[in-house]
Amino acid sequence: MKQRTKMRLRLYLRILVVSLITLSLTVGTGFYLYLNGLLIPNDPKYCRIRGVDVSSWQGIINWDELATQTDFVYIKATEGSGLVDPRFEYNLSGASSTKLRVGCYLFFSFESKGETQAKNFIRYVPKYDNMLPPAVDIEFYGGNEADPPSREEVTYELSILLDELKYYYKMRPVIYATKSSYEHYISGTFDEYDIWIRDILCEPELPDGREWRFWQYSDKGKLRGYSGDEPFIDLNAFNGSRDDFRNYPEILDEDDEEPF
Repeated sequence: MKQRTKMRLRLYLRILVVSLITLSLTVGTGFYLYLNGLLIPNDPKYCRIRGVDVSSWQGIINWDELATQTDFVYIKATEGSGLVDPRFEYNLSGASSTKLRVGCYLFFSFESKGETQAKNFIRYVPKYDNMLPPAVDIEFYGGNEADPPSREEVTYELSILLDELKYYYKMRPVIYATKSSYEHYISGTFDEYDIWIRDILCEPELPDGREWRFWQYSDKGKLRGYSGDEPFIDLNAFNGSRDDFRNYPEILDEDDEEPF
C-alpha cells in the first residue's frame, strides 16, 4: 500500500514538473515572439482598415513599398511650440505621392501654451486633399506621470489647441491618448472629438463608455520599407467600414467663426 502511494506521488510529481516546464517554455516562447515583433496578441481581425504612425525614428522610408501593406499613415509633424520632426517634410511628400490616406500629428507639451503649439503645427502642416484630421498626441513623458500637471490647466490649453486646429483645417482633430493620460485628462470631456487610444494588450474599453475611432494595438509591428534606428512600427486600426473611412472626416462649415 505504501509502495503504491509512493509511486503515485512520484507520477504526480513528474506530471507537475513536465507541466511547469511546458508552461514556462510556452510563455517564454510567446514573450520572445512578442518582443521581436513576431506575435501580435490582440490583432483586431474584424477591422478592415489598418494604418501606421511614423516619425524620424523610422529613418528613410520607401513609401511605395510601405503603401502596399497598409491603408493610412499618421506622420509626426511637430512637438510643443517650437520643434518639428526632422523628417516630416520628406515623409509628408513621400506618403502623399502614394495611395495612402495621410494625417499628421503633434506631440502635446505640458510646458507650452495651446495657442503656440497650434501655430507651430499650422506653420508646417499644409491643407491638402483627402487629409485625415490632425491628431494631438497627449501622453505622459519624463517624470510627469508620477507628478501629473493639473487637469484644469491641461484642459484649458488643450481646448485652445483643439479649437485653433479645428478652425484652421475645418475638421475636428483626433485626440490620441494612452489609458493613463485618457483617464487623467480626456475621460468625460472633449465629447465632440474622436479618440485614438493606445492599448497593446487587449481591445480598449474607455472608462466613460465612449467608442474609439482609431486604436493603436501594437508597438511591435514589422513591415517592409523603412530602415531607421527603431526596428518596429506602430500598428493602428480604424473603427468603421471602407465607406466610413472613405467619407471620413466630416468637413465643417466654412463660415465657422474664429475661436479667439
